[in-house]
Amino acid sequence: MPVDPSAQVHPAAIVEEGAEIGAGCRIGPFAVIGPEVTLGAGTEVRSHAVITGWTELGPGCTVFPFATVGEVPQDLKYAGERTRLIVGARCRIREGATLNTGTAGGGGVTLVGDDCLFMTGAHVGHDAQLGNRVIMANQAAVAGHCVIGDDVIIGGLSGVHQFVRIGRGAIIGAVTMVTNDVVPHGLVQAPRGELDGLNLVGLKRRGVDRAEITALRAAYQMLAQGEGTFLDRARRLAEETESPHVREMTDFILSASDRSFLIPK
Repeated sequence: MPVDPSAQVHPAAIVEEGAEIGAGCRIGPFAVIGPEVTLGAGTEVRSHAVITGWTELGPGCTVFPFATVGEVPQDLKYAGERTRLIVGARCRIREGATLNTGTAGGGGVTLVGDDCLFMTGAHVGHDAQLGNRVIMANQAAVAGHCVIGDDVIIGGLSGVHQFVRIGRGAIIGAVTMVTNDVVPHGLVQAPRGELDGLNLVGLKRRGVDRAEITALRAAYQMLAQGEGTFLDRARRLAEETESPHVREMTDFILSASDRSFLIPK
């Protein structure tokens, strides 16, 4: 599929031969679309945005001015290999945001889910995997190889170290550096990233049952104050719990980690 007849391409835009532009897409003046780009139906690329590389955007996305999507990784080991960026549906990529393709050493693809919001100047590094409904506030940055679960919020001017995992529903406060894995539904704040409780506001907004929230709070206290090591406590919780949310937390803790964990205090 080249340019769909229903797409609106401004005469001052550059759409290189080979690009696939879906039905109802709109491309503004001075936007640049590379030859290996695929835009899903209804996606809008506003003026001066650049979409390049082997990049796919799902339907209904909006890319704002001066965003750069699909450029090569900021990794000195990258040697020009052909790698991908795949972005899901209805994502909003605001002014100056950057999303990079993958590297051969990291699996070759950067993945972004549906309904994500990348605010001004946000950065998604090579080979990162982001779930659905992730929000990255202004100037937040996710380094290479990170895994970010669904419904995660990363505050403005915060950074996530390479290979870090952030579990579903967690929230990272503004101006925070995260260097270790964050459990699902965790609340992280302070300049050097301390696990400071649960994202109770997020749990309530998503309509999580009160009994599940109570179970999570009890589990958090056990992880913080129980006997044995952090992993010992997680193993006991896994054996005892009947809560699916607590089970999600223990499964996350007991799975492989490249960066260890932020531990409750």
